[in-house]
Amino acid sequence: MTKMNRRVAIIAGMVVLLGVGLVLFTAPISWRNVRADDGADFRGWTDSTGRFQIQAALVNVKDGAAVLERNSGETVSVPLTRLSPEDQKFVREELARRRAARDAESQVALQDGSSSSSDTDWPQWRGPNRDGIAHSTGLLDAWPEQGPPLLWQTRGLGGGYSSVAVVDGKIYTQGKRGPGVELLCLDAKDGRQLWSARVGGSSDPTGTPTYDGDLVFAEDNDGNLLAADAESGAEAWRKSFQRDFGAKRPGWGFSESPLVDGERLICTPGGPNAMLAALNKQTGEVIWTCAVPGGRGHGGAGYSSPVVSQGAGVKQYVQLTGKGVIGVRAGDGKLLWAYDRVSNGTANIPTPIISGDFVFCSSGYNTGAALLRIVGRGREATAQEVYFLEPQTFQNHHGGMVLVDGFVYAGHGHNNGFPICVDVKSGNVAWGGDRRGPGSGSAAVTFADGNLIYRYENGVVALVAATPREYRLKSQFRPVHQQGKSWAHPVVADGKLYLREQDVLMCYDLRR
Repeated sequence: MTKMNRRVAIIAGMVVLLGVGLVLFTAPISWRNVRADDGADFRGWTDSTGRFQIQAALVNVKDGAAVLERNSGETVSVPLTRLSPEDQKFVREELARRRAARDAESQVALQDGSSSSSDTDWPQWRGPNRDGIAHSTGLLDAWPEQGPPLLWQTRGLGGGYSSVAVVDGKIYTQGKRGPGVELLCLDAKDGRQLWSARVGGSSDPTGTPTYDGDLVFAEDNDGNLLAADAESGAEAWRKSFQRDFGAKRPGWGFSESPLVDGERLICTPGGPNAMLAALNKQTGEVIWTCAVPGGRGHGGAGYSSPVVSQGAGVKQYVQLTGKGVIGVRAGDGKLLWAYDRVSNGTANIPTPIISGDFVFCSSGYNTGAALLRIVGRGREATAQEVYFLEPQTFQNHHGGMVLVDGFVYAGHGHNNGFPICVDVKSGNVAWGGDRRGPGSGSAAVTFADGNLIYRYENGVVALVAATPREYRLKSQFRPVHQQGKSWAHPVVADGKLYLREQDVLMCYDLRR
């Protein structure tokens, strides 16, 4: 081999080593002609072993890999895990800088009246407004006997009851794969995995990731909170509820889906001085924490997720915690009010429903439900009970509730999903609560295009007319895959129905 050939072989080997580890390949390398961003700096990059280096600029990060451009214009994709810790830190900081620049551009675009987001996306737990209501229209009003057409199913998600967030052609969820929990990004066209990122965790997760522009947030059952780049999965920052806030792990683990509100991320550590916390979504820096003294129930974080209310003209975060429902002032984290009559000693789960000055809340374990009215003046507010429903009238275990045209639809009963419709103003039952639907066990509910989609614990999916006049079952089917308890909530985005079943995700076409 000539001196020149040896030099070429050594350079090629170094580049491949960066991508795949310590195995030396001699196969030709495929290069893509991608230019680095304007102003990108060429710097030295080192692999995780510290043995190999190249000079290159960071073009972007995609599918869990850094795309690097050398001085010659040639590019190579290097998995982030194969980079040195210093280079991984550089990537996180550079992505944060670019996100800030894009956010500034987005604000200009919003001022101009333009927006690239789709109202049929499902970016977080319970949809765009955290109310279980999908914005897709033009959907089938009845399903074939075997169910709507199955577009695809994919495996490899790992264990867990996490639902999905669907945005801009990507799906975000999390599952326990191997020793720990991972945040996953899939292609919405076919379910193909695009990237994964380590969250942590020791048990199957239940919380759903929250998407917000350039970042996606995931929380596992051990209280590890991860902020990752939505395009690549690169870690932006992380927190530990137990270590950073002194929280105790609930019996079934932390289960919330964190809330993004502007530049803040709202989460529920459940610590003695931090029942609720507001963090800078870009950095994880703590903005405020809120303590909640007293209250009955099982204490700690509970198993619900926070929502935003403007009750009595005061912006506040409403959350069902282990001590009951609370309202926390958004500006400074002051506890405005607390209501513990719907709190039980085992597990407080359903996300509260917000409607103007009103909050509808419920929990299972033979507890009941209540309608609260938020009243106040200036920056102060409190909650008054309008009515309370005894558990034999209505209680929701963990399938959630939706409010449509003044009526609450849900599954009633502990460990049951008896379809029910309740007039939210009066608390009167319009229909149901006394009969089982087509499935068994608890039932999760989603509203889409005039109908309710119930997903039962035994896997059965039902289509029910969303009308207070009568209970009318339109269609039902059994998905192609079912194992254990089907607790992950159904999601409707861009005319498609997504059903998570542990390791498997199914996508059905609901469009006419």
